[in-house]
Amino acid sequence: MPPALELLTGQATAPGSTFTALTMATGNTSSVRSATIGSQIFLATMWGFNNASGTFRIRSPRLHDNQQGIRVQLNATTPSPRYPRWSFMQNLIPQDVLIAEITGTSTSGDFEMGSWLVYYNDLPGVQARFCTPAQLQKWGLNMMGQEVAITAGDAGGYSGQVAVNSGTGLDNWKANTDYALMGYLVDTACDAVRIQGVDSGNLGIGGPGWAANTEVTSNWFVWLSSYYGIAMIPMFNAANKFAILVDVAQNQGGAAVNVTFFFVELLPPSLRT
Repeated sequence: MPPALELLTGQATAPGSTFTALTMATGNTSSVRSATIGSQIFLATMWGFNNASGTFRIRSPRLHDNQQGIRVQLNATTPSPRYPRWSFMQNLIPQDVLIAEITGTSTSGDFEMGSWLVYYNDLPGVQARFCTPAQLQKWGLNMMGQEVAITAGDAGGYSGQVAVNSGTGLDNWKANTDYALMGYLVDTACDAVRIQGVDSGNLGIGGPGWAANTEVTSNWFVWLSSYYGIAMIPMFNAANKFAILVDVAQNQGGAAVNVTFFFVELLPPSLRT
């Protein structure tokens, strides 16, 4: 059963107080992927990055209702996770088209942005690699802080993509070694931080660009994994470092973002128990 995690992002330009459908970022879709029938698919978390306070909602006839669905308030310039709130997995249906809408600023040219993560426990064709917090504790050897400088654009969507080891003097990965990604820090707010490569099944994974709360983002994947009780901490191999790609979803301000990822060097597979 190949598991998968996927970050999805969209934006609306100056929606004001009227709910406006998000235009999805290039390569993203609001449709749930065609996973194995009967397999577990759930909405892991959602958040938004607004210029002004507003509301973000995801609805579908397959959710509770098709009028409001999952509706959350957004504070201005604060991309904090708004869901989950309790120990509950909101199941999704393969091929269901989620309707993602947002309100917020009415200033011409300003983007209001929304993102969410979907987890699949059996997505054919994807071979993402994850571990649990307990496995991380047993297999972990050393922490590595990997800084990546992202020069974001001002057109919204994802931008500034570079390899994870692109920083001068910052490529200290050990050859053919697995690393678990606990989380990250950002020095400037953005809607989302995305990382992807063959180890994530070539799907983008990530979380909110919440600069004001380092405790949440620095343990982002550990927190999600602990919360749901399943393996959600991504693992990457150093052999793929040149193709482990990082970018951000940034609003019309186009502010550059420095991301520091917290990787943990892991024991070789032959020594893991």
